[in-house]
Amino acid sequence: MVHYKVTVSTACLDDAGTSNKVHIKLWGQNGQSERTWLEGDSSFILGAVSSFTVSCPVSIGELHGIELDKQPPEIQDDWFPVKVVVKSPEGGTYKFPILRSITTSDVQFFNEEKAPITPPIKTCIMARSLWDWVDPDWRKKYYLWHLYGKGMPHCMKAETLSSLPLEVQFSWSENWEFLSNVITGLIELNLKELADSKDNWTGLDDIRGILNTKNNLSGYVQQHWKEDAFFGYQYLNGVNPMLIRRCSALPNNFPVTDEMVFPRGPYTLAEEIKKGNIFLCDYKLLDGLKPNIIDGKQQYLTAPLVLLHKTPDDELMPVGIQLKQTPAGNNPIFLPTDSKYDWLMAKIFVRSADFNLHQLNFHLLRTHLLAEVFTVSLMRNVNREHLLHKLLVPHTRYTLQINFLARKNIISENGSFSKFVSSGGEALKTILKRSLSSLTYSSLCIPEDITERGLEAVPNFYYRDDGLKLWDIIQRFVQGMLSFHYKSDAEVEKDKHLQDWISEIFKYGFLSRSSTGIPQRFNTVAELVKFVTMVIFTCSGQHSAVNTGQYDYGGWMPNAPSTMQLPPPTRKGTTTKETMLQTLPNKGQTANTMSTLWLLSHLGIDTVHLGHYPDAKFDETTPCELIKGAFKGELDTLSAHIHIRNMSLEVPYTYMDPEKVENSVAI
Repeated sequence: MVHYKVTVSTACLDDAGTSNKVHIKLWGQNGQSERTWLEGDSSFILGAVSSFTVSCPVSIGELHGIELDKQPPEIQDDWFPVKVVVKSPEGGTYKFPILRSITTSDVQFFNEEKAPITPPIKTCIMARSLWDWVDPDWRKKYYLWHLYGKGMPHCMKAETLSSLPLEVQFSWSENWEFLSNVITGLIELNLKELADSKDNWTGLDDIRGILNTKNNLSGYVQQHWKEDAFFGYQYLNGVNPMLIRRCSALPNNFPVTDEMVFPRGPYTLAEEIKKGNIFLCDYKLLDGLKPNIIDGKQQYLTAPLVLLHKTPDDELMPVGIQLKQTPAGNNPIFLPTDSKYDWLMAKIFVRSADFNLHQLNFHLLRTHLLAEVFTVSLMRNVNREHLLHKLLVPHTRYTLQINFLARKNIISENGSFSKFVSSGGEALKTILKRSLSSLTYSSLCIPEDITERGLEAVPNFYYRDDGLKLWDIIQRFVQGMLSFHYKSDAEVEKDKHLQDWISEIFKYGFLSRSSTGIPQRFNTVAELVKFVTMVIFTCSGQHSAVNTGQYDYGGWMPNAPSTMQLPPPTRKGTTTKETMLQTLPNKGQTANTMSTLWLLSHLGIDTVHLGHYPDAKFDETTPCELIKGAFKGELDTLSAHIHIRNMSLEVPYTYMDPEKVENSVAI
């Protein structure tokens, strides 16, 4: 008789433990053990690490897999094992990562982390069947695609929060902190008494009085928001650096003239366009929408065109704003030479349009929803022992739960967008559909995106500078990891897990639109490296860039109004301070939007930053060195350079600092 020492670790998560009877069977190269009851009181409670003995008449050889099942004496409860470690009588140690919830009494099969994708020839037919069928069946049974809305990316199917697999839910500490922040956000910002108010603001000083002065950047925004230079600066380094592009020719629907934008010379539009000094921001995705109705009152949302000029002292200055897409007598082009409130009101309408397009396109769609697509496809198609799964799973952390909460509390029919934002309701889904239809693979890859937008030489563009460096660091890391695993393009082509992963991303995320440029399969190592780099960058640095600064730039409401209560002016000379205050969001809309932005910008105590792989099981020497050495070292170096650069900046740019970038879309 030979004896195997079996150690089982249960996760330290709420409801991770079980009182059910747990059984195990060991599968080896030369046979299998009997199904054995792992007997012991409190052996599988929360956080337990318990050891047992499994005996066999003779050695079953090198271990390749285990079966687990749990049988309820009375009530079936879920169990979340982290791993099983088996020590053989020959002295070998075999590790079986689980890291998921077992919810039924069905037999579950797990392979040893170093085992090959297919079982050795001596393994019995039943093991082969379990290997090829049981685990994929579990993944595709619990990770199901769901069409949230026609023309939008599919999402994870989950009727309730508790129906999400336990492995993707918040930890206890994250869950507690998130709920606490939701409850206390209005209290923290001293806005609770304003939350239900329908009153309009009577002066900017009243709005200034509710600003959280603990946030230094919000205070800076409040002081400088009216300035043209700061208006232009935000297109580079605010929360939406994704819209601006160099203008090579004026659009036909934007009839700006030299006399309008350069009334005193010495420039002409043709000359400045040729020099690369004219830039355009076009909000055409918002054109023709039916804005929200809030508390029975019609709201307003424009689709502006904004022309900017790079001055000799390297400032981006707005020189013309048209608030609607179609030129007309009742759609004037507003200019810096107009009256104080005409020009300020035009800029406020632009900032409101930017708030809405940023939230739904560049934040929700291009980070949250795409990260969910990457995650669901990964969980459905890639084994947990596969290198791709180990590489990407830290970048999926909490994404499915935070998106479930967003669909329930923010973009639902009764969510905060419907209550406080002009693009809520019918407009929301239209913007998402339009945004997805216009999305391209190249626009998700920052080196190509910067080139396509003609922004390679724009000065003081810290999103670009830090983002390109971060992309390169991630790409070198991914290149090292994947080239270690895939020695040839043929190995990539033959890997069914990879091909199924990208196939479902193309189908369910990008709705099988070849026009997006998203690959439908991988043919080379280089193609795989680029796509995985994009996934990691999107889930980490890009999300940080468009999320972390939301309260910084939106805490002062006039700089980022969530809605507009009056229509845009149709002629010049009609806007006053009073009409501006009546147009801005009311007190309740302001308070609730500020609270939401504060919550979304708030990194939790459970944050895992880029470069950290706390649960990774990379045993191969080269990948370990890449993770712990070169990758982390390069991130630390970039962070140090950003710190030094920011010391000389009036407005520091920190959103791409690896010290502040979270690994995943977790908030």
